[in-house]
Parts: sequence; C-alpha cells; structure tokens
Amino acid sequence: MLLRILELEEAERTLLRRAAVDEMPLTEHMRARTRAVFGADLHPEEAVRVILRDVRQRGDAALVEWTHKLDGVSLTPEQITVPESEIAAAFDALDPEVVGAMERAAERIEAFHRQHPAQSWMTTQLGGMLGQIICPLERVGVYVPAGSAPLPSSLLMTAIVAKAAGVEEVIVCSPPQRGSHLPSPLILAAASIADVDAVYAVGGVQAIGAMAYGTETIAAVDKICGPGNLFVVLAKKQVFGVCGIDGLPGPTETLVIADDAANPIWVAADLLAQAEHRGGSALLLTPSRRLAEAVARAVQEQVAALPEPNRSDVCDSLAHRSGAVICQDLNEAIALANRYAPEHLCLSVADPWAWVKHIRHAGGVFVGEHSYEVLGDYLAGPSHVMPTGGTARFTPPLNVLDFMRVMNVIALDRATAHELAPAAIKLAEAEGLHAHAHAARLRLEQH
Repeated sequence: MLLRILELEEAERTLLRRAAVDEMPLTEHMRARTRAVFGADLHPEEAVRVILRDVRQRGDAALVEWTHKLDGVSLTPEQITVPESEIAAAFDALDPEVVGAMERAAERIEAFHRQHPAQSWMTTQLGGMLGQIICPLERVGVYVPAGSAPLPSSLLMTAIVAKAAGVEEVIVCSPPQRGSHLPSPLILAAASIADVDAVYAVGGVQAIGAMAYGTETIAAVDKICGPGNLFVVLAKKQVFGVCGIDGLPGPTETLVIADDAANPIWVAADLLAQAEHRGGSALLLTPSRRLAEAVARAVQEQVAALPEPNRSDVCDSLAHRSGAVICQDLNEAIALANRYAPEHLCLSVADPWAWVKHIRHAGGVFVGEHSYEVLGDYLAGPSHVMPTGGTARFTPPLNVLDFMRVMNVIALDRATAHELAPAAIKLAEAEGLHAHAHAARLRLEQH
C-alpha cells in the first residue's frame, strides 16, 4: 500500500517529527545547481549570502547577472519592470473561465479580510489620553514562485489581503520564463485582478534582495511576503531586520482527523491533494483501522489516475512524509493534533463542531467534509498563507494585521503625570538609571 498505516508509537518516531527550515535536506538537483553556479558545494546559507551581498552592492546589474545564471534568462535592466501593456495582454489572452475563477476567488478573499476588525482607539480612563494608532504599511513586496508551477493563487491570497489592509503600494516579483523575459501569463493575469502597483520579472534570492535593499529599478519595501524554495526562505531569514517578513514557510502539510462517519474516498482525495505539493506531507489520524484501510485502498486506486509528474510527487510524499496513524480515540487524535500544530487541520468526523472548541494549535481548521482543504487553497476566503512546521503554536495565518503597524499614543494630563512620578523615580533608581529618575524628579519638584 502507498499509504502506510502506523501505530501511534511508530508514527511519533518518524512521521510526527520535523526538521527546521535550515535543516531541510538539499536535493541532488539543488547541489548540482549550486556547484554549477558557484563552482563549489556552498552551504545554502552561504550561497544566499553571496547573492544578497551582490544585489545590495550592484543593484540592477546583479539582478540581470543572477537571473541569467540561475534562471537561464537574459534580461536588460529595462526589462526588469513588466509593462502594463504586457499585464493587460496576459489577462486578455487567458481562458475566460480561468479568469472568472480567479475573479471569484479575489471577491471572496477581499470580502473575508475586510471583515477583520482593525482600528485605532483612544481612552481617557487612565488619565489624559492613551491609545493606539493603527495604520497600514506603505509598501509591501509579494514574491510569487514559479519553479514547479506558477502559483497565481498565492499572489491573490497575499496581495489582496495587503490591499484590504490599505497598503499604499503592493509590488510583485516573479521569475521570468525561459524563452521569455516575462513571468507566467497566469501570474500576470492574477496581478491584474489583484490590482497590484507593479510587477518585476525577477525571481529567487535576487528578488528578495531587491525588495529588501532596493535597486535602481525596484524600491525597497517595508515587508516581504510569499512562499519559495529553501533558498528563498533562507533569503527572507537573512534580510529580516532590514525589512519585515511574513514568516519562514516550510513544506506544506495537512492533517485529517476522521472517524467511521467519514467517506474514505473523499479522505483519500484530500490526502492526495496535499501530497501533490512537492515536499508536502499528508497525515490521517483515526481511531478506526477499518477506515484507515479503506482510505489506503482508495489512495492506491486514485494515484493511478494521476498524470506525471504529479504522480511521482505524490508517491514521494506518501513514501516519506505521509501516513495513517491509528489512535485510541478522537480525544487522543485531537491531543496529538494540538502537539503537531499543523498548517491545515481537517475534521472529517460525525459531529465536527463538537471538536472545534478543543483545537488549540492549527493554521486553519476545516470543519466537516464539505469544507475540504482544496477550497481553502483557492476560494473559501481566508488567506491560504498559513504557518507550517509547528509554528501555528505562536503564529497566525496571514491577515490584515500583518500589513499594519501600531503606534502607541501617550498624552497624559498634568495630574496623572504628577501622580505617577514617584513610582517612576523609584523604578528608575532600582534599575540604576539616575538620569531617568532626575527627569521625573524635576517635573515633580516644579509641579
């Protein structure tokens, strides 16, 4: 069987352990590319550092050179910016049904995220006026990869959220296609639908460097968002502090909790949809061995119908990072899911709402078999950018607050300042900060 059925103890030793992003193993393809480009087996972090340093020092010239070396595309500095006419042409040439589907997704993403409460506030209850001013970031960069396939949904799920937050300028970087100086037409059409302000034909580490440091063509941004391969993730890690980042996304993951009420054919299809992502993992937790065996049989049957290379990617994921885990009961399955803190948690059980209140750690909870994760990927409404690798324990999914900054406002009245000064003096003296104490004491003495 392609889908392994494991007891809990074995699953905890194998499937339920994760490596940190910078510990992820390099594929032989990545090693070969690194040797070809750098002439040595550089560690990924060092290779990223070399490219970022070059982009910071040489700007557009470095973008052009690294695009040629890494993507096999010859650009001129003038071709880094994608003309609006090319974006419009890509939109007009795309299959109208695909355009319609993307527009429907865009409507739902915007409608959902505009519901998010985020507003400034003030109070007079603490003396004077205290509060917070919440305002959008000025400039955000969205990275959209196109390695194994272009991902217009990732552009929509990020850029539209930023727009809903009120970000003044949203730009997109996506690698040019071989044989062309332009990104994928799907990406360009999605950029048109999301109404982004500019698209640049730059990908990989060099794109992250351009958005972080700025070049002659690409102005630096306040925050970089978007997925990518190991090198892109490491680049985001290295530029953090120069600008903000949305996170360090690892391989995507889905965990399905199911009981005998679940449809094994649907569960199998949901697992395969997740396993189709290269490097992804798909896990089933169930107290029913009968269901696990039925799902395993359905997986076997459905894999055969997949085309290549999708079938190979699915088989690799099933062999190394996926499986069905037999639990004692649903309580144990929920407890295990909370420890694992998956990106996607699907409840395919008889009474899913009864279990939602017990979920503490997950990027997104998909309640019932009609709320299947594929709809979350494209059309449900919430951004599909969710925390991976267990970071759902402390990181929320992408939302409008990711594109806003908060400024505290302190406007105390005279009486409150006088009342607080003695305590401030005591605390400053306790910390050995005598100039602090002096500043408060002067106000107190002259009050």
